[in-house]
Amino acid sequence: MQRNSFIAALSALATLPLISFSSMEKVIKRKTKGFKINAGEGRIHGHIKLKGVNSNIMDVKISGSDNDNDLAIFEQTSLSQGKGTPLHIHLRQDEIFYVLEGAYYFKVGGETYNLTIGDSIYLPRKVPHAWTQVSEKGKMLVIFQPAGKMENIFVTMAALDHEPNTKEISQLFADNEMQVVGPPLKID
Repeated sequence: MQRNSFIAALSALATLPLISFSSMEKVIKRKTKGFKINAGEGRIHGHIKLKGVNSNIMDVKISGSDNDNDLAIFEQTSLSQGKGTPLHIHLRQDEIFYVLEGAYYFKVGGETYNLTIGDSIYLPRKVPHAWTQVSEKGKMLVIFQPAGKMENIFVTMAALDHEPNTKEISQLFADNEMQVVGPPLKID
């Protein structure tokens, strides 16, 4: 009888980790239906008009809130010829750009690239990168994986009541899991 009680107790103890892990498992919050985003529209925030590194417009096409922060896709309308991002690092995200209109100049690590319509570029996390708009106008799809806090930084920059200075931009980047490591690119 004691042996059976001992075995039953061991069996109960063996299931505790399974119970603990299953109760700690994160519930993934994803959309359960597909959705359409019309051309020229941004979901959730409408058009996000940036201040700071450029005055471009970001439209959320896919939000991290749609997929447990796994992915974010933005359409960027570029209105700031000769301006772009400072050299920076994303600590937790890979980034992909696909040029829909116009021309851009990118630096990724020690390499530079000229991109035009139909070109794409991959920017791995933890690798310094920057880009500058070459053409008068342009448009790109910008993809982040995972989504991280990119939607937050765009909304925050749009809500500013002033053009942020270099120190403020560095702090905004740091608050959103990025690090500024150099100045913006110059067009030769």
